[in-house]
Amino acid sequence: MEITLNKKNSTEGLIKIRLTEGDYQPRVEEKLKDYSRKANIKGFRQGKVPTGVVKKMFGKSILVDEINHLLSNKLSDYIKENKLRILGEPLPNQEKASGIDWDTQRDFEFEYQIGMVEDFTYDLSPSVKVQGYTITVDDKVMDETIADLKNRFGNMTYPEAAGAEDNLTGELRAKDGDFKKEYAFLQLDKVNKKEQARFVGVKKDEEVEFEVSKLFADEGLTGQLLGIPAEEAKSAKGTYIFKVTNISHNEPAAVNTELFDRVFGPGVVTTEADFIQKVKETIAENYKRESEHFLDHHIEDYYLDNTKIEMPAEFLKNWLKSTSNGQVTDDVLAKEFDAYARGLKWDLVKNKIAEDKQITVESEEVRGKAKEMILAQFGGQQFAAQLGDRMDAIADNYLQSENGQNFMRLYNQLRGEKIMKLIRESITVQEKKVSADEFKKIVEEHKH
Repeated sequence: MEITLNKKNSTEGLIKIRLTEGDYQPRVEEKLKDYSRKANIKGFRQGKVPTGVVKKMFGKSILVDEINHLLSNKLSDYIKENKLRILGEPLPNQEKASGIDWDTQRDFEFEYQIGMVEDFTYDLSPSVKVQGYTITVDDKVMDETIADLKNRFGNMTYPEAAGAEDNLTGELRAKDGDFKKEYAFLQLDKVNKKEQARFVGVKKDEEVEFEVSKLFADEGLTGQLLGIPAEEAKSAKGTYIFKVTNISHNEPAAVNTELFDRVFGPGVVTTEADFIQKVKETIAENYKRESEHFLDHHIEDYYLDNTKIEMPAEFLKNWLKSTSNGQVTDDVLAKEFDAYARGLKWDLVKNKIAEDKQITVESEEVRGKAKEMILAQFGGQQFAAQLGDRMDAIADNYLQSENGQNFMRLYNQLRGEKIMKLIRESITVQEKKVSADEFKKIVEEHKH
C-alpha cells in the first residue's frame, strides 16, 4: 500500500492511496470463508457451501466492502498520524472510482480531495482589549418592573364600558381592502391620548373607526396590532375598524405579602424593602447574562478580525454541495457561505484554545448540568427533594435518549462555556456602565 499527499497550496491537497492485491486479498479470503460457514444456500447444507460458489455469488460485493473499509481506516490513520488539520471530510474522486473494473482489476488507485488549515497563533493575554458593558438598574427600570409585576399579578375585572386604562379584544379589519384579523388586542393606555377618546366608553359589539398611523407613537405597537414587522409598520396607513368582543380591566396588585409570595415564593421576602431589593438583584442578574452574551460577540469579533487563518473556500463550497443531497446550491452558497465560514473559523480558534489549555469536560459535569436543567423545568430544589435518589436515574435516562445526542448537546455547551470563561479571564475587558436603554441601542447598532 502507498499513501501520498500532494499539496496544491497551503489549504488544499490530494491524497492518493494505491492498493495491491496483497493489501486486501487476505481480508477478502477470510470474509469468503466466513460466508461459507454461515451461508444458507439452496442445494447445500449450512456450513458446507464451497468457497468457489460463495465467491461467484458474493465475491464482488465482498471485495468492494473490504476495500472501502480498508480505505476508510487507512485514510483516517494517515490524517491523524500526519496531524493534518482538515475541514469537512475527504472528497473521493467519483469519476475515477466509477472507472474501476471490479471483475478484472487487481491493483487500485483512489484519490481524495482534502481542505486544510495550517497551524495558526492567537493572542490570549491582557493585551487583548475588548469592550464590555455593565447595565445599571436605574429608577426608571425599577419603576417599570414593579409596575409590570403589580399588573401581572393584579385582579382582572370586566367592565361594561371601556376606560382609558382598559384592554380591548376584538376583530380588526381594514375599511378598504381585504385585511382582517380575527383576534386583535389593544391596550388603551398605550394609545396616543388624542386617539383614546375614540375608544373610551365603547361597549361590547360596538365598532371604532380610526387611522392606524395615528394610533401609537411606537411603530412596534402598530406592528403588533397588525401582525407585521415594526419596520414595515412605519409606513402603515389607512382606516381600520375595531369591533369590540371583550373589555377587561386589570387592577394592579397591592405591594404586600401576597404579592411577595406570588413573585418569589412563600416566605422568601417579607418586607417591601426586601422585595424591592430582591427585584433589583433579579434584574441585575438578567442584565449580567445579557451583557455577558453580548461580550461574547465582541470577543468573537476580535478573534475573527485578529487571527490569521487561511480557509480552503473552494474545497468547502464543493464539499457542502457534494454532501447536501442537493440542498446546498450555488445560490445558497452566495447568500450563506460567508456566515458559514465565519462560524467555522471561530470554531477553529475555540478548539485550538481548548486543545492548548487542556480544557476538558467530565461525564459527572454533564450529568450535573442535566440535573440543573431538569430541576429548572420542574420547580427547583423543592422538586429535587421529592425525587430523592431517583434524580440520578432521571438524568441518566435523559442523557442516553436520542441516541446520546442530549449528552453531546450538554457536553458541547459546557465545553463552550469553559472556553469563553477562560478567554474572559485571560484578556482585558474594559467595562463601561450604561443604562438599559443605552445598552439596547448599542446592541441594535452592533453589526455581527
